[in-house]
Amino acid sequence: MFVEGNFLGLPENDGIVDVVILQIPYELTTSYGQGTSQGPKSCVEASGQVELFDSLLGTDLPKGNAIHTNQPWNGEGNSLLQQLDGISNYLQPWYAGDCFPLSLGGEHGILPPLVNAAKNHPLINNDLSKLTIVQIDAHADLRSQLGGEAYSHACAASRSLDLGVGRLLQVGIRAYSQEEFETISNDDRITTFFAKDTQNHSTGRDIWQQWLDTLSKIEGPVHLSIDIDGLDGSIVPATGTPVPGGLSYWQAVETIESLFNAEKATVISADVNEIVPQIDSPLTQFTAAMLATKIVANHINAKDQGRWNPMIQQIGKNRTIGDSIFFQKEDLQ
Repeated sequence: MFVEGNFLGLPENDGIVDVVILQIPYELTTSYGQGTSQGPKSCVEASGQVELFDSLLGTDLPKGNAIHTNQPWNGEGNSLLQQLDGISNYLQPWYAGDCFPLSLGGEHGILPPLVNAAKNHPLINNDLSKLTIVQIDAHADLRSQLGGEAYSHACAASRSLDLGVGRLLQVGIRAYSQEEFETISNDDRITTFFAKDTQNHSTGRDIWQQWLDTLSKIEGPVHLSIDIDGLDGSIVPATGTPVPGGLSYWQAVETIESLFNAEKATVISADVNEIVPQIDSPLTQFTAAMLATKIVANHINAKDQGRWNPMIQQIGKNRTIGDSIFFQKEDLQ
C-alpha cells in the first residue's frame, strides 16, 4: 500500500521506530538560489518513485524495519537564534539512541542545531569531541561569518567545530575563501579532500582511494552531512549554489557505503540538505531522495551486521520536544 506523504510511500505501524525521517524546511541565510524551504517536502514526494529493492540488502526496503516520516519542523521563531533553538528542540528527542534519525533540509545552516541535539546521544553523552562529522559539500562552510551573520549556511562547519566537534572530514570541496583555506591548513581537526584532486583524470583515483581508506579508519560516533551541491551541478542543477566539477552520484554512494562499513565507527545520524525542488524536471529532488534511501539501506545493513545497536529500549513515535534556548544564550556573534 502506497502512502502519500510518507518517505518511500511506505505505510507505518503504531509502535516502534527504527528510522525516523525529519523534515527541516529552514531557509533564512541562503546567499544565492532560493527554495530550500520546499526541499524536504519535494524530497519525500520524489522518494515515492524510488525503487524499494536495494542490492546491498538483497530485498525490498524497509526489510522489516519501521520507518517513520515525522511531521516537519514548524518553522516557528521570531529570530534566527530562536529558529536554531527550535530546530535543535525538534531533533533532540530523536537522539535518544533507540533509532536512526535522517534529517532532510533545508539550508546547511541546520547543521549546528543538529549537532547540538546530537550531544544527547548516549555515545556522545554531552562530549562532542567524540563526534566525527563527514561532510560531502562543494563549499567548506568554514567562514567566520558571511554578510555579518555567524550562523550563515556558509559557516555551518565552523559553528559545529565551535560547539566542540572533535573531527571534520570533508570531500568534494571546490569553492572556498582564503580564510577557509587557512583554517583547513591550520586546524588539526579538519581533513579536506579537494575536488580538484579527487576528480583529477590522471591521479584522482589514487586520491579517491585515500578518501575511502580514511573513512574506513574512523572510530566512534559519526554524523554524515550531505550538502547535495557536493555532487556535480549537472545532477543537482536546482540546488541553491550548484558548482561544476563535483562528485558523481556513484562516488557519493561509495562514500556512504564505505562510512557505514567502517568497523570501529557507528553512524548515529545523517542529513541531506540544500535540496531545492526543480521545476522543469524532478532530477534534483530525486537525486536527493536516492541518496537518502541509500543512507537508510546502509543503516539497516549496518544494524544487521551488528555495527549499530539501539542503546535503550525503543520509545516509539510520541516524544516530548525540547525547550532549550541554547543558541539564544550562547550567541557566538
